[in-house]
Amino acid sequence: MWVLVLFDLPTETKEERKIYSIFRKQMLKDGFVMFQFSIYMRHCPSRENADVHVNRVKKMLPSKGHIGILCITDKQFGNMEIFYGRKEAPKPQLYQQLELF
Repeated sequence: MWVLVLFDLPTETKEERKIYSIFRKQMLKDGFVMFQFSIYMRHCPSRENADVHVNRVKKMLPSKGHIGILCITDKQFGNMEIFYGRKEAPKPQLYQQLELF
């Protein structure tokens, strides 16, 4: 399961840039990695774990801006096609779910 956070926050004033920076650092601290400048993603081993991280993001939401939170399965994430210009990038490495019994 992947949690993607897509956001567009205002950055016109010094205070807004500070709020943007704090939000971004909190996301990184929670294990999210930057996919693009305003898209961060995190792999979660289960739906329950994804819900925990979605709730954490909801608690750190800034007062202004547009923020979207999307959960997708490993299979859906693996079907994503990524391009750099017209050149297709290699598929992202997927995490493997292990079962102990």
